[in-house]
Amino acid sequence: MSGPAAGTAHAAATTDVVCLGESMVTFLPSQPGRLADVPSFGRGIGGAESNVACALAAAGHRAAWVGRIGADGFGDHLVETIAGYGVDTSAVRRDPDRPTGIYFRTATDRGTGAHEVAYYRAGSAASAMSPANVPYGELFAGRILHLSGITAALSADCLALLRELTAPRPGRPLVSFDVNHRPRLWRDGDAGVLLELASRCDLVFVGEDEAEEAWGIVGAEAIRAALPEPSVVVVKRGSAGATVFASGRRPGPRSSNAGGADIGSRPAHVGGAEAGEGAAQAADRDTVTVVPALRVDVVAAVGAGDAFAAGFLSATLRGLPVRDRVRHGHLMAAAVLTVPGDLTEPPARDHADRLVALDDGAWGRLRLGPGWTAADRAHEEVRTP
Repeated sequence: MSGPAAGTAHAAATTDVVCLGESMVTFLPSQPGRLADVPSFGRGIGGAESNVACALAAAGHRAAWVGRIGADGFGDHLVETIAGYGVDTSAVRRDPDRPTGIYFRTATDRGTGAHEVAYYRAGSAASAMSPANVPYGELFAGRILHLSGITAALSADCLALLRELTAPRPGRPLVSFDVNHRPRLWRDGDAGVLLELASRCDLVFVGEDEAEEAWGIVGAEAIRAALPEPSVVVVKRGSAGATVFASGRRPGPRSSNAGGADIGSRPAHVGGAEAGEGAAQAADRDTVTVVPALRVDVVAAVGAGDAFAAGFLSATLRGLPVRDRVRHGHLMAAAVLTVPGDLTEPPARDHADRLVALDDGAWGRLRLGPGWTAADRAHEEVRTP
């Protein structure tokens, strides 16, 4: 069975989260400096959606990654590594004619002018994903389908695919969307399409900085005003933390999957606005939750956004309150920020739960450094700066 309607054949979710997107082999520098000066690189993997799948699987959830890779050694490495985290890779497709994407990066923070990335992904196997060649049955088999704006930038076919996957239809699982605006990928395109895609989803992650850069929208409230349709909008505000707008609406006809997760600010199912409900009414019903960020001794500022999304989704699957969902996101991000690569083992669930349960004062005094995830008592992490 092929085409979008195939997903409705799955009466019950067999997977917690399905993530679709490009994963690439990444080459990490052996020392700081310009790409021209780095003498050697170590091999790793990188990909926003596969990062989320790996983090969720490591946290004990049933996660699947769906992508398209080349029939080459780099593709073998990706599948073996991602599967090694416990992720289901059975729906990954191999392309005999196109290569697996790769990229090189410097050790500096992505947000600085000194950061360099050299992508070799044009014409990659992933860029050939389209509505005609993805396994819709597997994509719609989970409680949550997680997507990102990176996929939309890869090709016209990839954009068409995201439009299909975010289209309103009965039986659609909760659709989570991380805007993930990458200016380099939109040099010849209109990043405004990311706003269109986000508006069709149930749960949206977006940074204040990327909303301003991609759409010219400034501030959390203005972002929510531009995105009234999603039930939950998570605005990431860097060192200031995150602001969550949650409407608590019950699902409309576009998201009636019985296996869906509860994402509202109070008991409610997933989905978009009820039929006939306007944007102004939805905004009036918002619960706004502001959660401060943690102090973290950063080793490498890569992969934190994907880890945050994984932590938030993990807590969402567990039905935790919105504040706790954000705190779990911050803790997952802190785990990645305190290691050199994009992926790491998350803190044990009971350890993370103890930290999440701290009162506001103790949470504000947390300072996490390398090795913190191995601690077995919450008080070991509470340090005054």
